Amino acid sequence: MKITTIPLINLFISFLPVVLVLIVFVNWKLNWKGLVYASARMLVQLLMIGYFLTFIFKQNNPIWTVLIVIVMLCISAWISLYSVRHMRKNKIKDALLSLLVGALPVLCLVTIVVIPHSPWYEPSFLIPLAGMVFSNAMNTIGIAAERFENEIEQKDLVSAKRTALGACLIPQINSFFAVGLVSLPGMMTGQILSGISPLIAVRYQIVVMTMVMGAGGLSAAFFLSRSAKLSKLAH
Repeated sequence: MKITTIPLINLFISFLPVVLVLIVFVNWKLNWKGLVYASARMLVQLLMIGYFLTFIFKQNNPIWTVLIVIVMLCISAWISLYSVRHMRKNKIKDALLSLLVGALPVLCLVTIVVIPHSPWYEPSFLIPLAGMVFSNAMNTIGIAAERFENEIEQKDLVSAKRTALGACLIPQINSFFAVGLVSLPGMMTGQILSGISPLIAVRYQIVVMTMVMGAGGLSAAFFLSRSAKLSKLAH
């Protein structure tokens, strides 16, 4: 099966549902400017990364690949604290350590043991997997940080930590329940559209989902443990 190239005009037509959401935002007096900004930024960032990755894939150099992974790791740590921006400077070290302890080992396990690939540093192999691992770990840390700060105002540290961890993993747990019954995840859909057997695509999707759950859960657990410890010392 041949992948159809999406014409630019069709690409812009795909924004029609977003425009409808924007109309709702305007009518409901929500932050429509934020939605416009986010949409424009998404478009520009993806177009830029498309050209950038095309260049990187041609290099096939381990130095370039490792540098990109490091940059992705640092950016993920910074963005993960968006929900607690007032504490970002104090928490950035904990967020980075959490990704190093929780997400990076999972990425190494998958790329070295589960899906061995030669060479391991091939950008088209390592960078997409790193993106999935770091972005999901980033999201769980962000939810965990925000929930923990709210919970410690009403509960003890142990209860706040438990509640925050459970809350930040709700999306991953729900996706475990829904996959195959309600949803076909993006990676699996893309592989099937490209002509890969559904049975092979399923194996890859299982790896992705366990990878995401492991990286997110471990990163958030480490971050919350650090936060609870520091909060206890502060008091």
